[in-house]
Amino acid sequence: MKKNNEEPGDIVCPVGETSCTWLDEVQRLRNQIEVLSELVSTDALTGLFNFRHFKTVLQAEMDRSKRSGIPTSLVLVDIDHFKAVNDNYGHEVGNQALVYIAEILRSEVRTTDIVCRYGGEEFAMIFPETHLNLAVKVADRIREMISNFQIPYEGGEFAVTASMGASVYIKTSILDLEGFVDSVDKFLYEAKESGRNCICHVDYANLRTLSEVSTDERSMLFGKE
Repeated sequence: MKKNNEEPGDIVCPVGETSCTWLDEVQRLRNQIEVLSELVSTDALTGLFNFRHFKTVLQAEMDRSKRSGIPTSLVLVDIDHFKAVNDNYGHEVGNQALVYIAEILRSEVRTTDIVCRYGGEEFAMIFPETHLNLAVKVADRIREMISNFQIPYEGGEFAVTASMGASVYIKTSILDLEGFVDSVDKFLYEAKESGRNCICHVDYANLRTLSEVSTDERSMLFGKE
């Protein structure tokens, strides 16, 4: 029987005892499960979500875009010439640089956006219910912040730049998760080939949902006022 002062989720003794060793053990195990669940989805170095969580969330958002017709935008971020950072300053400094960059990414997006460490010096930003032009604007602002940030180390400080690729998943998209990520990765490669420290993305004119969006949404897609 639930008592008036019990909160939802509280563990209570089935026979009404106020002190119960077994309940303490159950609570300890529950706490351990919560910690382990967080570890499974979190990158140990940066504290961002990891690649496993990235795939789970992106698939869920793609499915939602299919149902609702509201787009999901994805941006992949790669730190330019990061091998040179490790070679010149050491891996510890390189790791700290990734921590600083992760914090910039995390601090500049909305609470509803998902930032992940994609792998190595690559990151991913998922923008649920977001048109591409808005995601590109946010990402480009972050790109500029990264290039202006001075990363401290024992002998002074240095700066890095980032290249980015972006695209959007819409209701009429036929790509699966791997195909969608690959399409964004191609734009990231294009940014690298274009001189780095820039963002490349799908041409707004190539989006095929004009018949499925409102006038206001159409204006957002094309960046018009």
